[in-house]
Amino acid sequence: MSKGRNQHVVPHANGWAVKGAGTERATKVIETQREAIGIARGIAQNQSSEMGIHGENGRIRERNSYGNDPYPPKG
Repeated sequence: MSKGRNQHVVPHANGWAVKGAGTERATKVIETQREAIGIARGIAQNQSSEMGIHGENGRIRERNSYGNDPYPPKG
């Protein structure tokens, strides 16, 4: 399976947005962060990619990977 575009949940003027990494346009704008996380998680799982959750200040506060992580982890 090919690796997809990482998904980010970011603050938006109308609530929260789900955006693919490196894109300007939001995939979807949702009222609550919880709903946006659910949508981003589904996309990331489907694409075997990562999901980054940003706080209200715009900084990443949590990151989850749904790809083929190596086990044991490097480092």
